[in-house]
Amino acid sequence: MSQVELLIRGGTVFDGQGRPGRRADVAVGQGRVLAISDTPLPAPAEGEVIDAAGAWVTPGFIDMHTHYDAELELAPELFESLRHGVTTVVTGSCSLSMAVGDPDDLADMFCRVEAIPRAQVLPLLRRVKDWDGPAQYLDHLAGQPLGPNVACLLGHSTIRAAAMGMERALGRGVRPTRAEQARMDGWLEEALDAGYLGLSISTLPWDKMDGEEASPYRSRPMPSVFASWSEYRRLARRLRQRERVLQAVPNISTKVNFPLFLLLSAGWGLRRPLKTTLISMMDIKADRLAFRLAGWMLRLANRLLGADVRMQALPEPFDLWADGIDLVVFEELAAGAAALHLQEAARAQLLRDPEYRAWFKRQWRSRWLPRAFHRRFAESLVLACPDASCVGRSFAQLAEERGQEPEDAFLDLVAEHGTSLRWYTLMGNDRPEWLRWIVAHPDVLIGFSDAGAHLRNMAHYNFPLRLLRLVREAERAGQPFMRVERAIERLTGEIAGWLGLDAGRLEEGRRADLAVVDPARLDPDLDEVAEAEMPGMGGLRRLVRRNDAAVRAVVVGGRVAARCGQPAPGLGQERWGQVLRAGRPGADVPANAPAGARPAPQPLAV
Repeated sequence: MSQVELLIRGGTVFDGQGRPGRRADVAVGQGRVLAISDTPLPAPAEGEVIDAAGAWVTPGFIDMHTHYDAELELAPELFESLRHGVTTVVTGSCSLSMAVGDPDDLADMFCRVEAIPRAQVLPLLRRVKDWDGPAQYLDHLAGQPLGPNVACLLGHSTIRAAAMGMERALGRGVRPTRAEQARMDGWLEEALDAGYLGLSISTLPWDKMDGEEASPYRSRPMPSVFASWSEYRRLARRLRQRERVLQAVPNISTKVNFPLFLLLSAGWGLRRPLKTTLISMMDIKADRLAFRLAGWMLRLANRLLGADVRMQALPEPFDLWADGIDLVVFEELAAGAAALHLQEAARAQLLRDPEYRAWFKRQWRSRWLPRAFHRRFAESLVLACPDASCVGRSFAQLAEERGQEPEDAFLDLVAEHGTSLRWYTLMGNDRPEWLRWIVAHPDVLIGFSDAGAHLRNMAHYNFPLRLLRLVREAERAGQPFMRVERAIERLTGEIAGWLGLDAGRLEEGRRADLAVVDPARLDPDLDEVAEAEMPGMGGLRRLVRRNDAAVRAVVVGGRVAARCGQPAPGLGQERWGQVLRAGRPGADVPANAPAGARPAPQPLAV
């Protein structure tokens, strides 16, 4: 056997392919799994031994929906995901990526919709962007000191704006010229050749552009929203030919275009299906039927029409925090978008205007306007406010005490306190029986964390652990709905296999990306939320969940990257993860290589 650098001893080993776990030792060396042995292996003469007694040893988890595109330039160790056992992340979601384009345009497309400070992201992109095209971008990432492995989608808004110019890309009814379409086609082909997983598009009009308040483009929907279906189909044809993935955001407010994506994917028994992943399946309070209808339609399309569609889903309640009115769900209303268009002083003046308030109330209360957000002030609780008497009360309670309508109480508080008013609500996945139905659905892929985005609004970084807890608690209550090995497969091998990634399997000879999870610590600590300052973001405090005792160790490329929530020395300066490319075994550089160099791997120090 090659030199063993790391021995993980005595854990229950799961392979990520749905087979039951077995007690075994795992020997790692030169970035690979050298042996998985049912009989104890000798400790390495030079190296490290991790005691995994009572723990599960699993393939590293995969987060297939992140917006880490900006954070990769700031803190490429991505430790908020890594600490929870996530060893591979996918970027370029929701039509947004950094592969091509002007830094100003990239920041304007990315920052408002993903709730990331433009004041920090724009100068960062201006400083670091040294690539020109999809292939060069992957090469750039390969030179970063990555924590987890990274795979990419190409963003349709990104290439549309770069090919057509922002004015034309955001024009209603404006179709690309032949030359502009050829540029998009060319970038897509270059990306697929370079190993991108596929293309992401968006049809959701309440994802809005950022920019200076005077910008003519601020508050318009993303460029991808303005594309015709013929443009989507043309790009999808290339994905189908190459057996790559289309990630799409349907219009989740109206839901009318959901069937069109099923038909786009369908092979009808005459052609390859188009791999399509849609965002997302959720039991939202605003519509208790939609997710079930979507689940039944998925089954019919995949079985009868020869489609290959998977909806993304989170295995946990979908809760939201907000500072004032700064929350993407308000973009669903024209009145909400009008307020978010303005900076804080002008916004406060607008919110006090009686005509604006009447408009806001009409839209907020309308039974006919489509909705994804529940709009229930009785279920929206004030967490922090300069007026301490508001804390711990819902907006509906405050309105009753003040003799106001709930909308007026909310708008008064936002106008007076702005982003100093912090509040909480639960949007969906609040019914355990239906949450179990969602995560067990055969046409669901577990993901949609939005990690790296909505930094003040949500914290789903530890979703893999919360699925494992959901499964374990149901089993212990005598109501099992999924076996542990199947849950681990859903978080690892199933996602990797569908995306075409060399990841998600714990087997001899494969790259050693794995997590050591203590099932006894899959407890209520997984739900606890805290705030932590995010370096390089102007003092912004990110919402996080940190349940460090649940993950004893995380290994990427054969090296221990985290121990009980603590980063390994050198993380963020040296490379642990690699750029993973679709359809290719292995990755760009040998495991263990420091950023910017390609030396042979070295054994771990004791």
